[in-house]
Amino acid sequence: MDIDQKRFAWALVLTWAPWLPTLLGLVNVFIGIKNSKATGLAAVSGGIGEMLAMWGLVTMIVAQGVAIVWMFRSFSRDHWGRNIVSLVSIGMSGLMLMMVGFFLWAVWFQTRHR
Repeated sequence: MDIDQKRFAWALVLTWAPWLPTLLGLVNVFIGIKNSKATGLAAVSGGIGEMLAMWGLVTMIVAQGVAIVWMFRSFSRDHWGRNIVSLVSIGMSGLMLMMVGFFLWAVWFQTRHR
């Protein structure tokens, strides 16, 4: 296995690993909202906060950043399939970073304006 293939494989792991606890956390958020009949940003942000505590904010941000860099570096003219997977993975990493950013903004905004 050459260095590009190893980098690509590790980038795939870094990109997709956070989605498992994220999806499990979101399921728990919606189950909790349904059971308590809670609404609003506070109900959702509490559940998302619990989910992000499982994985760790810093670890997630660093892992997604490294995955994006490695995915960009793994592009090759000879491997179209890998390029497509890289593009989708970069998009998912960007989405994960946006979700974390929104959560941090929502928590900061809610605590700052109380």
